[in-house]
Amino acid sequence: MNSQELRDKFLSYFKGKNHKIIKSSSLLPNDPSVLLTTAGMQQFSLYLSGKKDPLEDFESRHLASCQKCFRTGDIEEIGDDTHHTFFEMLGNWSIGQDETGYFKEGAIEFAMDFLVNELRLDKSRFYVTVFKGEGGIGKDEEAIDLWLKQGIARDRIIECSKKDNFWGPVSDIGPCGPCSEIHYDRGEEYGCGRPDCGPNCDHCKRVVEIWNLVFMQYNRNENGEYELLDQTNIDTGIGFERLLSLLNHKNSSYETDIFKDMIARLEGVSQKKYEDNILAFRVIADHTRSAIFLAGDGIEPSNVGQGYVLRRIIRRCVRYSKMIGIENDVGLGDHVISKYRDVYPELEERKSMIYDIIEKEEKKFEKTIKSGLSVLERLIEEEKDNKMISGEKVFDLYQSYGFPFELTEEIVKEKGFGLDKAGFDESLKKHQDLSRAGAEKKFGGVGKDAGVEGAKLHTATHLLHTALRKVLGESVQQMGSDINIERLRFDFAHNQKMTPEEVKKVEELVNEAIKSDLIVKKEELSLEQALESGALAFFKEKYPEVVKVWTIGNPETGEWFSKEICAGPHVDKTSELGHFKIIKEESSSAGVRRIKAILTKE
Repeated sequence: MNSQELRDKFLSYFKGKNHKIIKSSSLLPNDPSVLLTTAGMQQFSLYLSGKKDPLEDFESRHLASCQKCFRTGDIEEIGDDTHHTFFEMLGNWSIGQDETGYFKEGAIEFAMDFLVNELRLDKSRFYVTVFKGEGGIGKDEEAIDLWLKQGIARDRIIECSKKDNFWGPVSDIGPCGPCSEIHYDRGEEYGCGRPDCGPNCDHCKRVVEIWNLVFMQYNRNENGEYELLDQTNIDTGIGFERLLSLLNHKNSSYETDIFKDMIARLEGVSQKKYEDNILAFRVIADHTRSAIFLAGDGIEPSNVGQGYVLRRIIRRCVRYSKMIGIENDVGLGDHVISKYRDVYPELEERKSMIYDIIEKEEKKFEKTIKSGLSVLERLIEEEKDNKMISGEKVFDLYQSYGFPFELTEEIVKEKGFGLDKAGFDESLKKHQDLSRAGAEKKFGGVGKDAGVEGAKLHTATHLLHTALRKVLGESVQQMGSDINIERLRFDFAHNQKMTPEEVKKVEELVNEAIKSDLIVKKEELSLEQALESGALAFFKEKYPEVVKVWTIGNPETGEWFSKEICAGPHVDKTSELGHFKIIKEESSSAGVRRIKAILTKE
């Protein structure tokens, strides 16, 4: 069974069971407290928490999807049989229970029917895990009884701890609950031979997890307490690549049709065998696919947030390509877009933008890697006796040449060297402290203690941010700002120069907001409340428990123009600002544009 057949079979099955098929959401999540979309349920969080009724938007409580996902924690694991950065998640949901809803019994029946009768998997090879009870929450006896009813032997129903069988929530606050995982025994030839080998074995991958059924019964609040939800939900997830590998009797998805054409292309161009260069081939294939999808959702390389993730995987891909003798683009992007364009048509629609984003970053990294590698090689030679690179020297390499710390770490590890990460972190902190102090001196302390002009420009920055998102799209994200008493400077993610018409439109929107004499209101809310209210918060620093939210709008109508989490100074109403004028729009760095603007009396 190939990837398209499996995807179609899953969605067709649940469509036949009266589920509404929902399009995948973007890798850029609606929830700014998480970096990227990591699970299929994220786009349904408001419905799962009971804050919104799915009937209003989907005309159904039963949903199914194939969701684009990305997990940054797996970047270092790429190369083994099971990990990917980008992956797909198949899932089905039942949100709230009415006369049509289903909970544990229905979810378990659907899962067994699909796996056994549609995919023809051998039920005698199944193991299932259930929550054994922990932290004041009891054992899931109901799930045990339901699995027994489905013909699963009691000795193959494994009771597990909260760590393994209690799911979520994604951002530490929100809907969650006990779960049952369905595992499949691939056979003795895949095993470690230990008598206790089974689900979650640390020594082999004989028994693999294929489906997680989450029974959402609780909400985790800000204090870490679990409260019963007013409604119950089913949230399930299948790792698409893992199931495809199992059905095709492969150890990993790199041997399935998902990556087969890419691997063949790499072998042909490099004149090297996949079997002899597994790590490099897998990193290149995985990271190429991931970069295409990240760029396709409007993410551009930068030094922070999602942009840093994209920058890092592009640069790792370039480095591993060089390791197998590939210096130029070999058309792997075409393989990815061709493979996925029917499922995710935005890839074909945005192809030129995607290639432009990636090509610019590759060229930039070429310069970095040439200068930085020679310096790093010299450091390695100098320290060949003690096999340790000092953190201070690694920071100098990072600061002077823009050579990524993670890349230095990988290279010295390959050479058998150690690296003083604590020393690097200390040097980085000193640099940040000095930079902060210098900025405060240079700009007269504009910031939390700013005077009137600084407060005006700070407020104008919020209006500018919203106007840019209205004109250029919501892929625009603040990448940095700098304000003195004379002008504001605003950096934002965008992959091309603004047209004169776009600049003019942004100016007009800001000035319309100023002339509307909107009220600037400050509230102190919990982070969760702030995010739920729609406040923007693109910086990924650790926020305090209570944050300041500045809303610029009309209190009589309830409509607001801008809403952001911010600790800076602001005026009381927009009419105090004067006239907004953009004096310059330019490139700041790859994928980042910069606007400089002033306020005048007209």
